[in-house]
Amino acid sequence: MKKSVKFLTMILLTTLFVGCNVSQRVVYDFKNEEAVKSVLGDGLIRIKPHDRLTIVVSSQNPELAAPFNTPTSYNSLTFNPMVGSSVNGPQALQVRTVDENGMLEFPMIGKIQCQGKTRDELAKEIAKKIIDGGYISDALVNIQFADLKFFVLGEVARPGQFDISRDKITILEALAMAGDMTIYGNRSNVAVIRRSADGKSHEVYELDFLEGNQMSSPAFFLQQGDVIYVQPNKYKAATSEINQNRTFWLSIVSTLITATSLTLTIINFAQRQK
Repeated sequence: MKKSVKFLTMILLTTLFVGCNVSQRVVYDFKNEEAVKSVLGDGLIRIKPHDRLTIVVSSQNPELAAPFNTPTSYNSLTFNPMVGSSVNGPQALQVRTVDENGMLEFPMIGKIQCQGKTRDELAKEIAKKIIDGGYISDALVNIQFADLKFFVLGEVARPGQFDISRDKITILEALAMAGDMTIYGNRSNVAVIRRSADGKSHEVYELDFLEGNQMSSPAFFLQQGDVIYVQPNKYKAATSEINQNRTFWLSIVSTLITATSLTLTIINFAQRQK
């Protein structure tokens, strides 16, 4: 009886210990939340080479603003920054591409350096140049990114491409949009691959959700084009390897059985002919 009680107690303690370890492997740690304010900055998306921007210049006198918009296409319903609402009519939306040196060619005022600036900073600079140049006294500039996206790959419920609808999108929100990590995701090593500020190279950030360092990483707030990769944990990797080996050996066995069966059929046929 005593042996049975000891045995059951050991099983219970082992189960609790394993359960705690599993819990620690899948529960996110946020203990470094205060580090966000001191390390990450404002989290705003900065303009990089090859970004595509829509820039609309508005004025109380639309004729004065027209030369700055030079549209390639028109929308029947677009946002008017002057009145803060959508209006009907041919308001211009010109998509402009930042060149590889971070410069943007803009009508009337020429090239503008915009690499590293936020949309608001660039809008204010363009408006100032227009006003200082004597073109429009009440110029108002609205800038939006034409195609902000990030990508989530690996052990998540819904991998794929997702749109960034605003600044300060965190990696936690990105994972939520992808349905969160599966139970097979390696939470201690989530990689974020990011195009560098000059657009000519890439940087890789490794985030550990079990230790809480994700909130002090430069990759906590997403930038355009970020690729998030959730690696499989060792259990999933081992399972995949076993399945691959099993498939290989099953294929070999199946081939041998087929070959043996064919050989026996040929032998039987030859014996009948005799």
